[in-house]
Amino acid sequence: MARNDARDRLLERAIAHIAERGLSDLSLRELAAAIGTSHRMLIHHFGSKEGLWVEVVRAVEARQRAVLRELIPDRSADPAEAARAFWRHLSDPSLWPNERLFFELYGQALQGRPGTTELLDGIVDDWLEPLAQIGIARGMEPDAARANARLGVAVTRGLLLDLLATGDRDGTTAAMEAWIALATAALPPAPGGSQTGA
Repeated sequence: MARNDARDRLLERAIAHIAERGLSDLSLRELAAAIGTSHRMLIHHFGSKEGLWVEVVRAVEARQRAVLRELIPDRSADPAEAARAFWRHLSDPSLWPNERLFFELYGQALQGRPGTTELLDGIVDDWLEPLAQIGIARGMEPDAARANARLGVAVTRGLLLDLLATGDRDGTTAAMEAWIALATAALPPAPGGSQTGA
């Protein structure tokens, strides 16, 4: 068995366990026992507890970008519907443990905690291109599309933090609807028809 295959399998088990149990007070030894490995093997593959948490967040973020790619509309589709579908996905309670981990590690990385700062590489930029492509495909200037994409990342993360803090799905969804209305109003009309949206 190749080292990367073993590492990938451990990472998948860690993601599943964290999603089911949450992160609060989870030790590396407890996680190792739960996913059928040893503390030493996790250190071998990920370097530290923080290194493993960073890889969990990166893997979950990559999955969310894959979901986004599936939802990105073509030029004639309604971008508001794609945005709503993506928010429904992100706000699902099954993702909350991983989202809590995301915000916890994000804060630690911003403080420069050893083992976590690698999380900052691409934490915003990896989202900008796929999101900007929605606006560019609809005729927005690239700079405006990227600015809109950055604002979309900030709004979405802010509303997720709000949701995790308050549990108010109705309120955060209403706020997302307000953002969708603003964001889609900035898009040029779809080719061959009037613009639809929130």
